[in-house]
Amino acid sequence: MSSFAPQSQLHNLLKTFNFQGIPRFKVPREYRTWLFDPGSLTKKLVLASNGDFRVEVLRQYHGPITVEEQLALASEARCLPFIREVQLICNGEPWVFARTVIPRVTEAGPGRYLTRLGTKPLGVALFNDPNISRGAIHVKRIKGHHLQLENVPGSTDIWGRHSSFYLHNKPLLVSEYFLPNCPMYANSDP
Repeated sequence: MSSFAPQSQLHNLLKTFNFQGIPRFKVPREYRTWLFDPGSLTKKLVLASNGDFRVEVLRQYHGPITVEEQLALASEARCLPFIREVQLICNGEPWVFARTVIPRVTEAGPGRYLTRLGTKPLGVALFNDPNISRGAIHVKRIKGHHLQLENVPGSTDIWGRHSSFYLHNKPLLVSEYFLPNCPMYANSDP
């Protein structure tokens, strides 16, 4: 059973790095096909795990977001968007921690279905909806202790990324952190 960071710790995590991310040339070459892939991460994980894939919902709630998330979404601090935090489990192990922020303006419109996914993968919804477009991918590197997950050693470097998606021109932000069991770190590419 995994534990996760209290809200204030997640806010501290997301404040610890430059929001524009690490330039591509500074990202290890063997990680680039995972981190900069504009396609569906869900599809990539299903392929890499030979179909042994599931979503573990850690929590879903309306709450405050970080300054960086506000900037990415052009959102005001007083807004309390829908936040979904999950682990993507492959071959029985967590490979990715993901955090999705859906502003009220997106949730109130055609994006309402995104708040009711349960254990369905967000990627399936995003990449099968013709009304979705994706913004730039920004890559990050953090220490494992920032995620506050039992399955992540504190001193481990964790690579991640975030990007905005737009549903009928209304934004949502998806952040994904590749956990130590992910084959990205083993230099494999499905």
